[in-house]
Amino acid sequence: MDRTKGYYHDLETESRSVRAGKQRNSIQAMVKKALSFDGEFRERLASAGVVADEIRSLDDFTSIPVLRKKDLSRLQREKGLTWFLPGAPGTLARIYQSPGPIYDPEGRGPDYWGWTEAFHAAGFRSGDLAQMTFSYHLTPAGLMLEEPLRALGCAVIPAGPGNSSVQLQLMQELPVTAFVGMTSFLKTLGEKARDKGLDPKKDFGLRVAFVAAERLPESLRTEVQDMFGMIIRQGYGTADVGCIAYECPELGGMHLSNRCFVEICDPATGRPVSTGEIGEVVVTPFTPDYPLIRLATGDLSRLDDADCPCGRTAPKLQGILGRVDDTAKVRGQFVYTAQVAQALSRFPQVLRHQVVVSNDEGKETLTLRIETNGPADHGAIAAGFQEVIKLRPVVVTLGLGETIPEGAPALVDERTYD
Repeated sequence: MDRTKGYYHDLETESRSVRAGKQRNSIQAMVKKALSFDGEFRERLASAGVVADEIRSLDDFTSIPVLRKKDLSRLQREKGLTWFLPGAPGTLARIYQSPGPIYDPEGRGPDYWGWTEAFHAAGFRSGDLAQMTFSYHLTPAGLMLEEPLRALGCAVIPAGPGNSSVQLQLMQELPVTAFVGMTSFLKTLGEKARDKGLDPKKDFGLRVAFVAAERLPESLRTEVQDMFGMIIRQGYGTADVGCIAYECPELGGMHLSNRCFVEICDPATGRPVSTGEIGEVVVTPFTPDYPLIRLATGDLSRLDDADCPCGRTAPKLQGILGRVDDTAKVRGQFVYTAQVAQALSRFPQVLRHQVVVSNDEGKETLTLRIETNGPADHGAIAAGFQEVIKLRPVVVTLGLGETIPEGAPALVDERTYD
């Protein structure tokens, strides 16, 4: 089959003027829904002195203060999830929990998270057998990405993360043609297969992969594509809003999804910047069950509105170029410095700490450097960290005479991308 041709629906190739008109209508509908009940959006407008009846144009809309993810987490704790919902929680399909913690409601409509066009653009087709290696427990990734696969006519193996030996057994004993997960994990599987004397290109039937949750350097993409003889395409989204952008066969960035309105904004003012300038990704998903208006993701990017040879007319995000605040996204999970401090408060022997994120040879590593006043149980500290952050770090105790300076950043992101 030709995995590089065709579109999932006509929205992908509509003229930009038609798309802009539909987006304006969808934005108006979302604002109306968010104003239909006393909750977060009404209070945000009141606090900023914005009169709801005066939101009549796109310029008015972009003057609405953004909602930051750290405030979303705080407000959910203080006010409760129902403060964000137009209906009762029981009318939803599912409620997930992401690190923060943040609760992520899912409505009952078809393709709620909007990933189906992304999978089709990546080359997934009816009849594929897809191995899903994202988690199905509490966090939304597994189920979020399984349903669009089934909508395309794919069968799904809910393998979940980790357990490399079982993952390889599945690929050997079943006609798996598609992989969903992180590129770094797929590379690890390929390396373990080679250690067993297998040739990933000849002994497995993988043809296409959809990857997310970490940045994808071109060197890593090329290495893993060559290792398996397959196509690898990536998507970008969050647990709060679902799909934001995705790659097409032509690469060169990620097309904005048709199921949300995406702005690139000045992090200080929340107002849109000019096309091509770097700013914060701000998203309004068209999801009336959970109307999030102008959610600031904390990710930095820029837009390219040049025509794409694939025929899709949506502008492209030019990758994720950094983070606005002192958080880092590691293997699909956000690491918040406040949560790290919370986790380590159980270990009084830890005087100071610093999280370091690196990606030597394309593998993301999370290192927890600690300064102590006595013996430290690395296993217990790593387990306590994982319990809160959902990721297990490599714990390193500083040697004699080494210190973490007062005022040093609690999180250092040393990752580089080519």
